[in-house]
Amino acid sequence: MSPVTDPSSGTHAGQRTAGGGDGQTPVTAADVAALVGGRLLGDGTVVLRGVAALDRADATQLSFLSHARYASWFVTSRAGAVVMGPQFETADGAPRTRIIVDKPMDAMVSLLVRFHRHEPRATGVHPTAVVADTATIGAGVTIDPHAVIGEDVVIGDGCWIGANATVGAGSTLGRDVRLHANATVYPFTELGDRVVLHSGARVGREGFGFVPQAAGLVRIPHAGRCVLEHDVEIGANSCVDRGSVDDTIIGAGTKIDNLVQIGHNVRMGRMCVCAAQVGVAGSARIEDGVQLGGQAGIGGHLTVGARATVAGQAGVFGDVPAGEVWSGYPARPHKEQLRAQAALARLARLIRPLEQLLRKEQDS
Repeated sequence: MSPVTDPSSGTHAGQRTAGGGDGQTPVTAADVAALVGGRLLGDGTVVLRGVAALDRADATQLSFLSHARYASWFVTSRAGAVVMGPQFETADGAPRTRIIVDKPMDAMVSLLVRFHRHEPRATGVHPTAVVADTATIGAGVTIDPHAVIGEDVVIGDGCWIGANATVGAGSTLGRDVRLHANATVYPFTELGDRVVLHSGARVGREGFGFVPQAAGLVRIPHAGRCVLEHDVEIGANSCVDRGSVDDTIIGAGTKIDNLVQIGHNVRMGRMCVCAAQVGVAGSARIEDGVQLGGQAGIGGHLTVGARATVAGQAGVFGDVPAGEVWSGYPARPHKEQLRAQAALARLARLIRPLEQLLRKEQDS
């Protein structure tokens, strides 16, 4: 990056890397076992420089075995060491250095953080960025090339605004917010601490609301806000509309995948998960801990109860009770949906001989 401008002094600040390191510092298998509290079998001096899947790992890489479906990959894997559950301790496989843990997935998460390569970062405002005079910029902020910060914006400490990202007038960003390149925060939007918007995400735009009048379709003015609470993550090219007469709110800790549409006035609870291409129509209520599978659609003004699961491609036309699993189109309780599918399969077998009888009668 070119030299940057220190937002607090208006002078050029030297480049420095935040987060530090490239995540590729070698470690030994014994080090890994110590990091995850695992039991080491085999050569603890094996040097590991990265992580990879069992079928692609080489002798310098660490891999993981947490499910029997991958046991066949383990047989021929060239991984230098493998973190695995106790049920695989004596499994046939080429890797002889094994690290035994009770929860391999938890160990994998902690180790991926260790091996993760950090993107270089320089604090300060790049000379090509456009920052309104009335904007308030916190300490340790990075504003990358060609970013635009509007009037009366407040950006909290430690935020990182990517190249070409835009923060509209009157918006507020909490601490350590990350806007990746080309993300857009529309005016008067509120982001909590540690919110992440990936490239192409759009939050706070006016919703899809029109009323038919003699002159044609007239847009409904949107007076509500768009509020993303702490630790929300919005995937690439996803959209969250602002409210019309109410606020659109995404609850703390909720994670939204790429290519998701959240309509105006939606209230989504805490710790929800939305997979790719989910669509939630206006004024729906998604309560805490809900999981929405890929391409699921939720109709407007409906409620999906706390900790419910909506399977991929399900079409929801009625309220989903708390804690239930629904699937299908139209969506219904999952077990009911499976019974219906099984009945259709049996029906096809029953119809076939009836058709044959009818053909015989017609021929006779």
